[in-house]
Amino acid sequence: QVQLVESGGGLVQAGGSLRLSCAASGRAFGSYTMGWFRQAPGKEREFVAVISWSGDSTNYADSVKGRFTISRDNAKNTVYLQMNSLKPEDTAVYYCAAGRFPTIVITEAGFGSWGQGTQVTVSS
Repeated sequence: QVQLVESGGGLVQAGGSLRLSCAASGRAFGSYTMGWFRQAPGKEREFVAVISWSGDSTNYADSVKGRFTISRDNAKNTVYLQMNSLKPEDTAVYYCAAGRFPTIVITEAGFGSWGQGTQVTVSS
């Protein structure tokens, strides 16, 4: 397993941008599929974006498609989530997760390593 630490969260006005980072420690980061999930107050955690181990494949929740971009730098053991045109409904704790899958997945099942989360608050 890998250990994950998110950073980059904060308070931003609607329409603004943030870039979240997730730094991984441990070996073989480049073999893991990486995902971003979020949990808003009073709601269940939900899928946001996922990227394959090579970076060639990505998938996004409909609610963020066209506004968020997931990327990774395997040389730096880091995955990113660029968030543009933020909306108040994007307010949540954002978590990164790592897992090994044969194909892209968009559910939590199988992601064995999770970060502690970083708070994103979007004001209207």
